[in-house]
Amino acid sequence: MAKSKDNEALETLSFEESMEKLEETAETIKKDRISLEEALKAYEDGVKYYERCVEILDSAKQRIEVYEKR
Repeated sequence: MAKSKDNEALETLSFEESMEKLEETAETIKKDRISLEEALKAYEDGVKYYERCVEILDSAKQRIEVYEKR
C-alpha cells in the first residue's frame, strides 16, 4: 500500500520540527475564533505530530538501550 505525500512528509520531520508543529497546532486550537471543523482538523494534525515525536523518542530509547548493553 502506497503512503500518501502527507505521511511521507511527516516521516521526514525531525523531533524538533515535529514539536514545533505540535506547538503551532496547540496554538491554533486555543484561538478564540475557530470553527469546529478547523479545531477537529488541528486536533487530528496534532495527534500525528505527537505520534511522530513518540516514534522518534522510542527509536532513541532503543538505541540507548543497545549501547547500555555493551
